[in-house]
Amino acid sequence: MKLSELISVVEPLCIQGSTEVEITDLDIDSRKVGPGHLFIAVPGTQVDGHQFIPKAIEQGATAILCQDTYTIPADSQDVTFVVVADTEGAVGPLAHHFFGDATEKLDLIGVTGTNGKTTIATLLFKMFRQFGYKCGLISTVCNYIEDAPLPTDHTTPDPITLNRLLGRMADEGCRFVFMEVSSHSVPQRRIAGLIFKGGIFTNLTRDHLDYHKTVEAYRDAKKGFFDQLPKGAFAVTNADDKNGLFMTQNTAATVKTYSLRSMADYHARILEESFEGMTLEINGREVCVQFIGRFNVSNLLAVYGAAIALGRKPEEVLVVLSTLHPVNGRFETIRSREGVTAIVDYAHTPDALDNVLATINEILKKPGQCITVCGAGGNRDKGKRPLMAQSAVRASDRVIITSDNPRNEEPQDIINDMLAGITSDKDRSKVLSIVDRREAIRTACALAQPGDVILIAGKGHEDYQEIKGVKHHFDDHEIVRQAFGL
Repeated sequence: MKLSELISVVEPLCIQGSTEVEITDLDIDSRKVGPGHLFIAVPGTQVDGHQFIPKAIEQGATAILCQDTYTIPADSQDVTFVVVADTEGAVGPLAHHFFGDATEKLDLIGVTGTNGKTTIATLLFKMFRQFGYKCGLISTVCNYIEDAPLPTDHTTPDPITLNRLLGRMADEGCRFVFMEVSSHSVPQRRIAGLIFKGGIFTNLTRDHLDYHKTVEAYRDAKKGFFDQLPKGAFAVTNADDKNGLFMTQNTAATVKTYSLRSMADYHARILEESFEGMTLEINGREVCVQFIGRFNVSNLLAVYGAAIALGRKPEEVLVVLSTLHPVNGRFETIRSREGVTAIVDYAHTPDALDNVLATINEILKKPGQCITVCGAGGNRDKGKRPLMAQSAVRASDRVIITSDNPRNEEPQDIINDMLAGITSDKDRSKVLSIVDRREAIRTACALAQPGDVILIAGKGHEDYQEIKGVKHHFDDHEIVRQAFGL
């Protein structure tokens, strides 16, 4: 694509050099730059991309997009410089245009909120494939084009990676793409330039305050996604969450609500529940599903509402809902031969832990006990650590606090932060701390008696543990099965 055509979607303040050069790729990482590339210098949260412009030129960049605060060198030779007011805001529109304006050819649905994003996006992906459509999925666990998995490092990729992926999905004939929209992606404008057919709000509880600093800023980042939805799109929001209607109060999209507790466009109640699944009533129709817990009823309602908004009939949506299975690492059950149930779940916020434990205790038959294994991630919001421990102790008979992904922190320091939230002698008496996560899981399995339930929270689908910048293979499922002798 000619540079002149590419930059037609931004507003250059000035241009130095020819715009009739051919651009073969875009980069925001100078290490990836090669001949024919446009390097976009973005002021990041850690480093400023402008300092890598000489490196990009050295590696053969054909053109540079920079901000007006950068002084263009006099000896820029054959490199074209395009100056704009805001390079971060320009990356998305440039990438969208360069990779074929993919969302003009796709129906892109975004899912945002603290908990439930992966479940909802994945179930919609599976449902619409069952309806016979080619679909794409962009999620925390893995990206997919139909059956083909594409590993992912971020919930919402950077704009260039994201638009390259969307372009590939469009080229391969996908009709629908279901995508998790993280709270980071809105202020960092990773989704700038994309056209969404609809958006779903799950819920909002404390998370990512290491980045957003305040709950209000975190909430407003989520709301920014709905503010950007165009007229003609839909917004399906959770009326049971106090922020549900706040999210959609300024959107141009058509708003629909879902609820378990009040009047809404989509309403459900639980008729029967066990560790095998639930019988629900959704908008007056009964359906049996292979999911457990009120939080999952909320997720299923969001899926139901979005499917209706995308033109499917209620009865056909319910038929497919009854066939779907839980997403990897989301309330997955593993049973021992002796009658102990282990549940592997991604719950890594106080609210998510509360929800999962509430579900376990609603179904658990006494004298069965609940044993919880949990930790907290390093280099993340420290304020939620004592709250996580409090949630675990409040709803469990025994608690083992252990490592999650310590990253660059000392695991014992993280554990100490969690233990600081447990103040009474009674609560302390039911808590163990074991730094080695493998040993913690084995200990929980050894303590459990027939009829007990073990919750292993925090990592869910992850098959690694990150320690001092290195990812080591670690899968909670594998450790449980080994301990159970399966």
